Amino acid sequence: MPRLDRSGTFHLGGRTVKRLGYGAMQLAGPGVFGPPKDRDAALAVLREAVAAGVNHIDTSDFYGPHVTNQLIREALAPYPDDLVIVTKIGALRGADASWRPAFSPEELTKAVHDNLRNLGRDVIDVVNLRIMFDVHGPAEGSIEAPLIVLAELQRQGLVRHIGLSNATPAQIAEGRRIAEIVCVQNQYNLAHRADDALIDDLARDGIAYVPFFPLGGFTPLQSSTLSDIAARLRATPMQVALAWLLRRAPNILLIPGTSSVAHLRENLAAADLDLPGDALRELDSIAEPAGSIA
Repeated sequence: MPRLDRSGTFHLGGRTVKRLGYGAMQLAGPGVFGPPKDRDAALAVLREAVAAGVNHIDTSDFYGPHVTNQLIREALAPYPDDLVIVTKIGALRGADASWRPAFSPEELTKAVHDNLRNLGRDVIDVVNLRIMFDVHGPAEGSIEAPLIVLAELQRQGLVRHIGLSNATPAQIAEGRRIAEIVCVQNQYNLAHRADDALIDDLARDGIAYVPFFPLGGFTPLQSSTLSDIAARLRATPMQVALAWLLRRAPNILLIPGTSSVAHLRENLAAADLDLPGDALRELDSIAEPAGSIA
């Protein structure tokens, strides 16, 4: 078993979680749509994650839709006392598997209730507002109206804490004037480092940053460099990328996803991976020629 305690801990919504968690998105079918090819394997991954010490699971009721939350409930309920489940609202899936914004008060309210029902919970630990002005990345626009709706659901006791996903620094600042924001979930990795300054700002304020796509947006040259370093360290590229993220800032929480128990164990082993100084320097330089890759 990997020693997840080596990844360290950080606070998330008033709870302390290990910095290496699990993202459930890949448990749904192809394109995050429909049921998994192997339901028993999906349930096994969730149970293995918790058995290994993971106490932070990221999900959404629009994964499937409904699929990952129903799997989480079947695999893990009654839930361990220390398990923090984070979900997202703000999007819906079309019958053609498309993604579309769902920002109206009625859609946001229904999304919270759908998450509660499918997870089998009375209150959700953290709900991230997924900002959908651009499906492919952050785009400016006011989030006041939907965030006020989410804050009202928090006041009703259905949501403990609020986070933001796919957000710009301006939207985060706007959000913090409306409600306490406990985490930000954006794309960030060795190659895609547009949020460097934002991560440091959030760290100073004790706000968690949860990067997704730890291997997304790499050029062939960047991928080759990562693979070469991984080979030297007798590790996988994903393990090296995750280990680098753990070293990047203390407020970074990781949620690598997989539908395979073997791959899950590989990812969690990143907590045990020590990156020597020469490897860190090479990894840091991957993004230097294009530090704001989009």
